[in-house]
Amino acid sequence: MAYRYSNRRVIINNDSSYRKLLKDRGLRLFRHYESPHMKEPSFQEVMELKIIQHVWKHSDRYYKIAHKYYGDSTLWWVVARFNKKPTEGHVKVGDVLDVPFPLEKILAYYEI
Repeated sequence: MAYRYSNRRVIINNDSSYRKLLKDRGLRLFRHYESPHMKEPSFQEVMELKIIQHVWKHSDRYYKIAHKYYGDSTLWWVVARFNKKPTEGHVKVGDVLDVPFPLEKILAYYEI
């Protein structure tokens, strides 16, 4: 299964402006992942996908939706990105989210 941090450069951050935070956490440095450069699927590629619609309920979370449809809660970002709603704060009760299938195809479109 594709992992969203695969093939991403790790950036070491030991900048002095983080000195207090590092000390409070008992760390010498922070590791950050480089931002991904994902392409969006074209209209034609989206038309080739099977889409299951999910109506957002009060207790929903992206990780729960990913677990329900993909069997893997770590793929929450696929649902968020495909719907162009990066956080749960961008979704309201009653909104309809599209869950794309097959998973391998959408991951390939995102080049993961």
